[in-house]
Amino acid sequence: MELTREQNDMLDGKYGKGVAYAMKIQVAVGEAFDAPRMVPITRAHVALSNQEADLWFAEKMLEGGAKCRISPTVNPGFCLSYFTEHHMVPKEYADLMQRTHNAYKALGATLTYNCTPYVATNIPHFKEIVAYSESSATPYVNSVWGARSNREGANSALCAAITGYVPEYGLLLDENRKGNILVEVKADMKDDSYYHYLGMCGKKIGPGIPVFTGLPEEISSAALTNLGAELNTSGAYGMYHILGFTPEAQTMEQAFGGKEPERRVEITFEDLMDGRDELSCEGHRDIEFAMFGCPHFDLNQVRYIADKIGGKKLRAEMWILVSYHVKELADRMGLNEIIEKAGGHVIPDTCPDQPCWGHLKGKYGVTESPKCAYYPKRRGINFIIRDLDTCLEAAMTGRVE
Repeated sequence: MELTREQNDMLDGKYGKGVAYAMKIQVAVGEAFDAPRMVPITRAHVALSNQEADLWFAEKMLEGGAKCRISPTVNPGFCLSYFTEHHMVPKEYADLMQRTHNAYKALGATLTYNCTPYVATNIPHFKEIVAYSESSATPYVNSVWGARSNREGANSALCAAITGYVPEYGLLLDENRKGNILVEVKADMKDDSYYHYLGMCGKKIGPGIPVFTGLPEEISSAALTNLGAELNTSGAYGMYHILGFTPEAQTMEQAFGGKEPERRVEITFEDLMDGRDELSCEGHRDIEFAMFGCPHFDLNQVRYIADKIGGKKLRAEMWILVSYHVKELADRMGLNEIIEKAGGHVIPDTCPDQPCWGHLKGKYGVTESPKCAYYPKRRGINFIIRDLDTCLEAAMTGRVE
């Protein structure tokens, strides 16, 4: 790779051991992908995990004197104040969360603890070069905003935030952003939940960049969040196009770069149900909880739930995971009060894949998100996946059909 004098100085340790280590990793990634040079970034998002390896790396950077040139937003851990106050997390995990908080704070990160920064707190512009990790974030910033990011890992995104650079390869280049798979959706997208299930069709779609046709003219930001999250989970897609909707796919010629699709795929209603059921336990049973917000729910989704369950009583406990600013707005608008009176909880800064859900081990719950069902499975938590309305009905009756 051809490095500038400043980049060589970083590599040689003139900016400290932490910066040198970060640049060494960045250069190695670039060489692995035959990148000719490094290019500056203006934004970053780090998929902080609140796990031992993530903390080890962050503290290693800190011990080397590193600071973030580009302050990155960060993914959720869990809301330390809430779960300790309610005695729901063992001390060892609370200590891990506190150390993680301290390390990223000292590095200069923006402590959003939110997995959907691209819709509120860290929104890139068209063609802006950024470094985003997190499964829903990379597809969203590339596809919806037309910004440019590769599928960074948490560590490589943190390195980019520290050095201010990324190697130039992959989705940063025009020629690699064209679609090569035409995906014709022949199913009624009944609500935002169905975009989760469409995203779970990665095995049928196959590798490449899909161009979707047959979708409604109006698609909510929540639906786009769902689609990208599951596409990246089911098939490692860093980008997709929706014909006539996303900025780099206004026409078929623009979407495919003037070439014919390499293959055509048809997605039916049966495919959507197969995508839904791939990670779902068998239904038609009593349930003990409902969990939503993987990715984090937005204010409209919280309002929708409040409208549905207001004045009623839940028979199953309900957890709605949101960003800190959605939680603040829900409080101000009285939505949280409505949900709490029904028996639900709106929780900021928290992810299903965290050690704060020990009381759910061995239980069965409902969610509309396959990604939400996937992560806690390793912790012995079981989910049945249904559309949001069915999940809300199940939470009120204590049974899913």
